[in-house]
Formats: sequence, structure tokens, C-alpha cells
Amino acid sequence: MRSQFLGAYLFRHSGDPVAVSVCARSISLYVIPVGKAEGNLLLHERTMNSTRSKTTRRAFLQSAAAAAAGLAIFPGAAAQAASSSATGKRNIKLGLDNFSVRALGWKAGQLIDYAASLQTDSLFITDLNAFEKFEDDYLQDLRKKAADQGLQIQLGSWSVCPTSKAFKKDWGSAEEHLRLGIRMAKSLGSPVFRVVLGTGEDRLSPGGIEERISDTIGVCKTCRKDALDAGVKIAVENHAGDMQAWELVMLIEGAGKEYVGANMDSGNACWTFEDPASSLEILAPYVITTSLRDSAVWESANGATVQWTAMGEGTVDLKAYFDKFAALCPGVPVHIETISGFNRELQYLKPEFWKAWPKARASDLGKFIALAKQGKPREPWKAPAGKDRKLADQEYQKDQIERSIKYCKETLGLGLK
Repeated sequence: MRSQFLGAYLFRHSGDPVAVSVCARSISLYVIPVGKAEGNLLLHERTMNSTRSKTTRRAFLQSAAAAAAGLAIFPGAAAQAASSSATGKRNIKLGLDNFSVRALGWKAGQLIDYAASLQTDSLFITDLNAFEKFEDDYLQDLRKKAADQGLQIQLGSWSVCPTSKAFKKDWGSAEEHLRLGIRMAKSLGSPVFRVVLGTGEDRLSPGGIEERISDTIGVCKTCRKDALDAGVKIAVENHAGDMQAWELVMLIEGAGKEYVGANMDSGNACWTFEDPASSLEILAPYVITTSLRDSAVWESANGATVQWTAMGEGTVDLKAYFDKFAALCPGVPVHIETISGFNRELQYLKPEFWKAWPKARASDLGKFIALAKQGKPREPWKAPAGKDRKLADQEYQKDQIERSIKYCKETLGLGLK
């Protein structure tokens, strides 16, 4: 019986276009010689007579084999084989990212009290607006307040790429913003200062994401001495669809990994059509802090849809994920950043989708498709009828993070307390 043909994906390898077709029954890979093509397009047809490529180019065969592996292996089986049950503590610090409760509008002191009430080990404050002052005395008082409750504060802010559409001048120039954050981090006792490049919109900006990466590297290099003198590492996040894991590695290596590392966001990996477990493997040598959440992923009309969820309620095998995390990222805290309840479709079955991804890799897409095949559609969250929307948001956000922290402690064995 012939497999149902689902689609073909066209990539460039060393300048040559290569098509990869996906069949339903075996999820096998076929390479189809397609001749010259313009850009990085996606072909979507229901029938096709395909032949296996007989190319002998070693580099291409390695690339195709990697893609085939990603498509042919269901991650559930491999993950289950690798996963060990959470029978005890993993010796990993557990904390929350304050963006999880953004609707509350709490300031730093209130966030410390809330984190202490949840018995976490760490508090990641990723917005400078949570601080009433930037003076050292105030920040050091907050550091003491947190330490008295068994908490370490980690600090973050937003874009330091001056050419990103997401960049704001609220804290001066990109360099001034970064220097301010480094100084504040030192006063708070934070070993890192989290920043972002921008969002997925930057991929279509003049020069594309590579130019934005170059601009961000330039800002980091200008502040290199400040970071080294303060003993604070700059933690760049894979944020809101801006970079895949390998692109973030390129940024870190370009700036210098002695003072720049990664803030790994597992939910954002899904927005760049990456399996979070694969993203972890790539970023692990560079990870210095985290903002993690679970994700539900399923196939949809134009590709796949992602809905971020509370921990343990998505498609990702979290036990296997944290088995791997514990082995690859020793000493790195887990911060939970729940941003639940809405759907985002990645329309990779539409040719225009690929304009933002001229160097997309077949293996990344293949693994993501395999993950999506395990999920089922979900409706987005809606506030209860007749309830004040602000209050509903606040209650929903608290419910999501509190359920997640409980799951992480009881099921995944995270946290020291």
C-alpha cells in the first residue's frame, strides 16, 4: 500500500535546492531533484512521483540523513527509553519568572514574598519596571530580603539590539541599558543579566536576522569589560521567534562565551519550529539560566499550532527533558515562565512563511513535525462570561504558575526545598 503524500519541503544546501517529501505511514524521507529554484520555498502537493536522489555529495547525504532521523523517529519512544521516573530530588534549583504573574503588576518586594510563599529557590525578575528605584542601597536591601527567605534573585530586561523593532529607549541607548542591567545585577547578587535581541518580526527586517545578530554582538562587545569586572554574565534569550538555537549559539560565540551565555526558553523553541529537547541539546553548553514552560503542539491546516500550557499539560515529555537537562546543565536553575492560553499557528505549508527562514534546516523541521503529530487541538482560554477581565487574567496567571510549581516539585523532582 502506498503511503499518503503529505507535502514536500524545499531547502537550500550549499546553494543547491533540495526537496524533502513527507509520507504519512512511515514518515520516511525522499529527496527529489528539483533543479534551480528561487529562495527557500515550500512545495505542497498531494501526489508526486518521486525518486531517491543518487547524489554522492557527502555533505548533502549527512544533512539528509539527519533530516530523515528527525522525521522517522517518534520522539515519544526515544524519550520514554531515556527517561527515568522522578523518584527523588534532582538537585536543581526551582524558581519562577515574574512575567508569569504580569497581570498583578507586583513590584520586586511583593514578588519576593510571593516566591517565598511558593517555596521556590530562585526568583527571576525580567523587567526593570518591577523596581521602584535603581540605586544600589535599595537593590541591596532587596537582595537581603530575598536571602532571608532562602531566595536568590536573577535579573533581566528586554531588547539590547538597537536596530530591533522591539528596542525601546526607556533606559537610554542599548549600551546604557546593558550597563545599567549589569550594575543592578551585581547589586542584587544576580550572576546573570537576561536580555533579548527582539522578536520574529526582526527576521524580515533589512539584512535579516543575521544583521540583527551582528548589531547585538556589537553592543555586547562594547560592554564586555563591564560584565567581566562585575562578574555578571549577559544571558541572551531565544525570544518570541527571533532566533533558533543554532543562531543564538552563533551570537554567543561571536560575542564571546566567557561573558555571554544563553537564557534558554523552551516555549519559544516551539515558535521557531524546534523540538524543545533538540533545542536543549544545542544550547546546553551555553545555558546559564532559563525561562521554561510546557507547550501543546498539533498539526493544523497550514502547518502546526502551538499553545503554551502549565507544566505537565503539553505535548513535551518533561520527564525525559529534565533527565537530559540535569545531565547537560548542572547547576543551572529552572525558572518557570507560564504564558498560557492562546494559540499560534506556524504556517509552514505556505510558501511565504519561508521568506523569514532562508537557512532553515530539514532536521529541525522534521523533529518538530514528529512532535506535532503527537498532539491534539485545543481551544484557547477565555475569561469566564461576566467576569472582570483584569481579575480573570490575574486569577488565571496565578493558577497556571502555582500548578506548574507544584507539578515541578511533586512529579519532576525539581527544587531544593
